[in-house]
Amino acid sequence: MTQSLTIARPDDWHLHLRDGAMLKAVLPETARHFARAIIMPNLVPPVVTGAQAAAYKDRIMAALPAGMDFAPLMTLYLTEDSDPDDIAAAHASGLIKAVKLYPAGATTNSASGVSNFKNVRAALEKMAEIGLPLCVHGEVTDHDIDIFDREAVFIDRVLDPIRKATPGLRVVMEHITTKDGVAYVQDNATDLGATITTHHLIINRNHILVGGIKPHYYCLPVAKREEHRLALRAAATSGDARFFLGTDSAPHVDDLKENACGCAGCFTATNTMALLAHVFEEENALENLEKFASRNGPNFYGLPVNDAKLTLTKGAEATVFPEKIECSDGPVTVFDPGFDVFWTVADQ
Repeated sequence: MTQSLTIARPDDWHLHLRDGAMLKAVLPETARHFARAIIMPNLVPPVVTGAQAAAYKDRIMAALPAGMDFAPLMTLYLTEDSDPDDIAAAHASGLIKAVKLYPAGATTNSASGVSNFKNVRAALEKMAEIGLPLCVHGEVTDHDIDIFDREAVFIDRVLDPIRKATPGLRVVMEHITTKDGVAYVQDNATDLGATITTHHLIINRNHILVGGIKPHYYCLPVAKREEHRLALRAAATSGDARFFLGTDSAPHVDDLKENACGCAGCFTATNTMALLAHVFEEENALENLEKFASRNGPNFYGLPVNDAKLTLTKGAEATVFPEKIECSDGPVTVFDPGFDVFWTVADQ
């Protein structure tokens, strides 16, 4: 017997589209299901100025296939040389919806990120003044801090001091991966939200390492212990308005994933909505999927919920997802949850 669930069309509040051939290959995978997405600015070179963000948006729209309805929500990459006035002008024009903070060296293409947080004080104060959210990759990069502890340490050493020093600054803790991140959001109700990825609801660190290294499960922040995955599941499925979907879908061609120094990132744009329906059903919380995927994010960013709808159906046969997305630079592997999924997005 077919089961059906209709929700407001979802948005993705953390997405990597890359550029060039990769942009053309992966953009349709997001635009098929999502109305809007916060676009990550960590290109090479990074998207630092309003002019660069406008040019990148033009390239995205030029790559969008005819007949698809999708709005990229642009961001700027925060550097120690970022101009507060340029940030404010890009926001006032409606071009950008957030600024992204990468600690230098934390993840893919983050070499231009922040090392000395005192040097971004003026930018953060301007953002608090104009109500522009700061999206944070929440990990320290100190070599003496274990990779599995870097999120918790970042909260204590960096994020909490920044928020206390900048009253009114709206912050999104992106792709939280720990019970510490969940607890911090729950304990700080004002001006704070968090995105949770699809893959962190499904995998823990064992999935990456047990039985051989699985490069297509390797991501940053890296998946943690099972207790953390369960905390993320509880938060995402709770209906709490402070938690919303940010897939962090991050495409790399297979040659860059399957080598001696593989790139970090899981490509989930293609099957996220079906996987989320599976997860929420397992948690007996299908009634909260619309909040997580379609309502909480717009509410945090001060945007309207989408009028369009998306329908998910559950059938008797397992859904077959494509294994690869073809790109002229090479194939991109679609995230495989490792179990059968019976949900699919109905033809609209």
